[in-house]
Amino acid sequence: MTVSSGSVAATTPAPSISPPASASASGAAPRERLPGVFRLWLAGALVSMLGTSVMWFALGWSASAHGGLAAGLVLTAVNLPRFALLLVGGAVGDRVGAWRVMVAGDVAMVVVSLGLAAAAWRFGAPLWLLLVAGLLIGVVDAFYLPASGSMPRRLVGEAVLSRAIALRQTGVQLTMFAGGALGGLLMARAGLSGVALLQVGTFSLMLVVLVGIRGRFAGERPAPSGGSVARDIGDGLRLAWRTRLLRVSLAVTAVAAGCLLPVVSLLVPLLARERGWSAELAGVVVGSQALGIVAVSLAVLWRGGAGRPGVAAAVGLLLAGGSMATLAVAPVPGVVVAAALGVGAGNGLFGAHVAPLLLTAAPPSHLSRVQAIVTMVQSGALLAMNPLLGAAAEHIPVAAVLAGCALVVAGTAACALASEPFRTVRRPGAPG
Repeated sequence: MTVSSGSVAATTPAPSISPPASASASGAAPRERLPGVFRLWLAGALVSMLGTSVMWFALGWSASAHGGLAAGLVLTAVNLPRFALLLVGGAVGDRVGAWRVMVAGDVAMVVVSLGLAAAAWRFGAPLWLLLVAGLLIGVVDAFYLPASGSMPRRLVGEAVLSRAIALRQTGVQLTMFAGGALGGLLMARAGLSGVALLQVGTFSLMLVVLVGIRGRFAGERPAPSGGSVARDIGDGLRLAWRTRLLRVSLAVTAVAAGCLLPVVSLLVPLLARERGWSAELAGVVVGSQALGIVAVSLAVLWRGGAGRPGVAAAVGLLLAGGSMATLAVAPVPGVVVAAALGVGAGNGLFGAHVAPLLLTAAPPSHLSRVQAIVTMVQSGALLAMNPLLGAAAEHIPVAAVLAGCALVVAGTAACALASEPFRTVRRPGAPG
């Protein structure tokens, strides 16, 4: 699930995301091309993300040489400052502008990567260096991710936002595929220093792209703020709570992140070991889930998003929940692979519709803050549920844990459909 989208008073309702009357009266809007500026930005973002994926692998691999505890500490060094500073990063993004925050973040990552390359060439990969690198990366991410998450809304019209999200979701999945393999190759041939230099190149390219699209933001001015960063953070939190559509969407996203995302990363490997599956079958299951996400994302990219994105997102959760239950009891490999495809398809359908819904429901003055809250909700749910589900699998069959997650996901979908704002919201340009 990839959802990772003058101050307006929090009591001001978010703009309606229903289409204007003229659009409804004339039927479906003609299909629009995704703007070239968005495609250029996305190409740079995906290249940058490839460098980040390779670095993530390299840090984990290097840390594993120091033992399991050290590996956990290095990953925590990235995640903890990111989680702690996300709301600050979102408020700063709305204050100074997403473009400026991204430029500053890319410059910072070039400097950090150059320093890491020099230090790794001189000292190797001692634990202290990995911890420092992780902390710095986590701090930059806390400011960069909310700004980056808001860019689709800033660069494309609302009518094609679901297609933009689908294209980004497809690119993210393909980048994650390539990141691990490329990371292993580079670590074997060039070591941590070589990976850091690759990251210098990818973030430098992103800087060039941002400079190239600077004209798109020339007329935009950050919303004026009448108070402190803390006040801006509170303003964003109040907006998310008081806007019913945002509140429901965030709650659904939290449950999906906590009970759906750990299926592939945590529960499938545990289930494979419990049932004696081969590593090859486990790998096919993981790949099938990703294939399901990509297939649905491409379908949304080609045909456009559903007219009722809330209903489509809930249907995606129902499909994922049913497929998770099937995966828990699947008797033969063929059914296991089909169930994994279903989990991925449901995940992709949910993500492709809830992400534009969250972006469109937020007023322009609060885009980075809302994206910060979305990222924080997802990260917090994962931080809480991964150890909880892992501990549960120590005491009860993994299939039972998986079935419990399936029940929660399906129940959440039913609750979402019972929410009138979530169920009735319409995509701009959708036929009435």
